This record gives sequence, C-alpha cells and structure tokens, in this order.
Amino acid sequence: MTNEINQQFPVAYLNIDSATKASGFDMASDVLTCSLLRTLAATKPSSNFLELGTGTGLSTSWILDGMDEKSTLTSIDVEDKFLKIAEKHLGNDDRLNLVSTDGGEWIEKNKDKKFDYIFADTWHGKYLLLDEAIAMLNTGGLYIIDDMLPQPNWPEGHHEKAIRLIKELESHEDLYLTKQVWATGIVIGVKK
Repeated sequence: MTNEINQQFPVAYLNIDSATKASGFDMASDVLTCSLLRTLAATKPSSNFLELGTGTGLSTSWILDGMDEKSTLTSIDVEDKFLKIAEKHLGNDDRLNLVSTDGGEWIEKNKDKKFDYIFADTWHGKYLLLDEAIAMLNTGGLYIIDDMLPQPNWPEGHHEKAIRLIKELESHEDLYLTKQVWATGIVIGVKK
C-alpha cells in the first residue's frame, strides 16, 4: 500500500487547486486528508455537514463529492478573497451553503443547530470554542481535524497548542477518539 490517491479527484478540484495556488493561499488541507473526508462523508447519508474554514474550497469539493443528494453542507470562512474561489467553482451545488462570517460569531449564533459531521479546519471549533462545536454534534456524529503533526508553516509556540488540544480532546468523555499519525495528523472523534 502507498500514500498515493488512486481515485478520481472531484470534478472541480483541479480548477480550485490552480486558483488556490494563484491566490497565494497556503493553508489548504492535503489530498490524503481530503480523500478521507470524502470517504467519511459517504458514511453519513441524509445528513447535515459543517465545515469550519472553507478556505478556497479544496476540502469542500471532496466533502461534497462524498455526500449524497439529500445531505447539506454549511461551510464558513471569514476571508472573502478565498471564499470567492469556492463560490465560483462550487456555488452551483444546491447542497452547499457558503457563509462569509467569523467562525466564532457563527458558532455562538448557531449553538442550537446539530450536525452529523464537522470538519473543523480553522481556529474556531478547533482551538477556540471546541466544547461548543462538539456540543453541535448529533450522537454518532463525526468531529474531524487535521494538521496535528508539526507543519512547516506553524508559528512559534503552535506545537504546544496542538499538544494541549489533543489532551483536551482526550479528556472529552462524550467522544470516541482516534488519532492518526498519517497525512498531516488527523484526529477523528465520534459523539457518544
């Protein structure tokens, strides 16, 4: 077995990838992570999905590719410059609701909403408002984060924050947790 993705990429992925590189955005999830996101999405038919941190829509395209037609995805980002790339390439998908807002504000205003799948790929819902994000999961819902192994773009002191986050997740008695030393370091929790 190799780490290569020997599957078709989502239809919009290559165009989004080109636009992402041209935009200078360098915080996108890697292809291995995205492939897993699609596979996990396929396990949740007729579900509500949440992505905290759309970026340019690279991971969004993979999540959508795994979702069935009865599912919906709300994807949030505060950076309009990058969100416009996602809108251009994915905006015609009726299952997708792209929201331009601060993730923390969105979580605070939508605490009553429930999701079957949350990919937290930004500060809010991951390093900030973690408990609030996990409380938004339905029983059996997936909580997914990546970039938990040291990355070259991490600022000084971020390694310690990642270690604290893992310990905090491990202390959550309402989650079954799996830590994967693969791709960029993925953690998957399932709500009990």
